[in-house]
Amino acid sequence: MIALEVGNLFGLVVMVYLVCHSPAIITLIIGFVKMKKKPETAKKLFIFSAIYFIIGGGICGSMFM
Repeated sequence: MIALEVGNLFGLVVMVYLVCHSPAIITLIIGFVKMKKKPETAKKLFIFSAIYFIIGGGICGSMFM
């Protein structure tokens, strides 16, 4: 709870970043795991992850402007 004090917004920023980017990070990890067996599926997961990083960055950036 110390990270969520009113004067300390760093904890809030980190939590919002993780919420916006955690699906992309998980998808990226799954893509690396599947790269050997199914390269086409891994390629699709990498593309989805990149798009999700861009969308998540836009959402996070617009919340703090």
